[in-house]
Amino acid sequence: MNDPVEWPRRDLLSHRASATPDATALVDADAGDEWTYGAFDRRVDAVMERLETVVADSDSDDRVGVLVETRVAFAEVYFAAMRRGLTIVPLPVRETAAELASKASRTALDAIVCESATEPLALEIADCPVVSVDEPEHDEVGSLQPVTEADAIPVPLERDRTHLLMFTSGTSGEPKIVRLTVGNLVASATASAFRLGVLPEDRWLCCLPMYHMGGLAPIVRSTLYGTTAVIQREFEPRETARVIEEYGITGVSLVPTMCTRLLETGWTPPETLRFVLLGGAPASRELIAQCRERGVPVHPTYGMTETASQVATARPNDAFSHPGTVGQPLGCTDVSIVDEDGELVDAGETGELVVSGPTVTPGYLSSDRTEAAFGERGFHTGDVGYRDADGRLWISNRLDDRIVTGGENVDPGEVIDALRDHEGVVEASVVGLPDGEWGERVAALVVPDPAETLERRSLLAHCDERLAGFKRPKTIGVADALPRTASGTVDRDAVRDRLLEDGTDVTESP
Repeated sequence: MNDPVEWPRRDLLSHRASATPDATALVDADAGDEWTYGAFDRRVDAVMERLETVVADSDSDDRVGVLVETRVAFAEVYFAAMRRGLTIVPLPVRETAAELASKASRTALDAIVCESATEPLALEIADCPVVSVDEPEHDEVGSLQPVTEADAIPVPLERDRTHLLMFTSGTSGEPKIVRLTVGNLVASATASAFRLGVLPEDRWLCCLPMYHMGGLAPIVRSTLYGTTAVIQREFEPRETARVIEEYGITGVSLVPTMCTRLLETGWTPPETLRFVLLGGAPASRELIAQCRERGVPVHPTYGMTETASQVATARPNDAFSHPGTVGQPLGCTDVSIVDEDGELVDAGETGELVVSGPTVTPGYLSSDRTEAAFGERGFHTGDVGYRDADGRLWISNRLDDRIVTGGENVDPGEVIDALRDHEGVVEASVVGLPDGEWGERVAALVVPDPAETLERRSLLAHCDERLAGFKRPKTIGVADALPRTASGTVDRDAVRDRLLEDGTDVTESP
């Protein structure tokens, strides 16, 4: 009897090019160029051949850092590395040399792929060969140019081998390094397809950074589905609105700040747009209401790098009727909500979310962190939330964001919800500040509604009606916008610094 065939025998693009070579694979929205899957496949062959010349004695254990902005060249390098069986390490292009040097060292890179804009940065952090997707400007840098069509033989692809090393946002401490397999990505794409749907004419706009899952996932998924990915190098509200209209975009991944900026331009979605996958940070109720008014088919989602993107996603009907929910978990994804002892809690009770299923990472690069993150029920997300009676998930905050004041636990999400209910507040972030008497004190940074007058006394009275005394903010600061990371997550360290500098003590009752 023959041995079972390995799954999959070739990389994902090879299979897609064999199945639908004449379908449009990629569109460069900035240059107006496009490629079929057959042509894109041959370009990736050429990049793979050139990669082999710069990664000495390359084997399946080699790691290639990609220091490239969102562009077609990133997709070419990504699939070329997959085809060669190399491990891909996307690097955040907006970080400093010191931050990137730490990431390069921790992942022990064997090569770095850069572009013209990041070439000096790559040379500064590299302890390995550097190659550029553009014409190199330094003698020490090799070239992946010219990218001409070629014909190469893919290596067998192993479903469970580490394929990607991705960094978490690192909003609390040093970013963790997440291992993801091709099996994780395929499972995520499949589950997402069942929730969002897939149509032959779909065109998914990618305008998020590809070094985040939100920017990379649409490229992988479109290749699996045989649909088209449209790549825009950088989000700009009016230009992105034009691309959505001109290219008949049917789906787009955005963080809430991007969606807000689109709406602020007066944008209304064309009839072709089927979904706006909104993730990376919680979507405010005000934003959901605006989407409803404008007819934006918004799908608020909860996901993380450790689950190769989505865990749960709400369709528009649920998002509009139950603002704040992220919907039910995706197919084949199990979510448990547990208390501090790891026991399941009842519907409506708050606890930590624990996720299991085929999208979940096999672990971190650090075995110690892996051991600490996994338990009997699966991966402990560190996120706090609850499940309502109909199975919808609601996310409150990070477990390590919890504030302990005078021996009492305060979940920032509950305080944020109370603040947002005030007519004069658009957004809010809540953190703990050091306090000599109570250990920590609850502090809030709020973004006022420009159309309303926000008085601290009114805000405190509002909180008194909704929160126990120990949960009410003792320090309040006001800002035009909340500081955020590149992925759209609120930068809690920056919030804390702002409150320490400019926050007002409001310990007295109004």
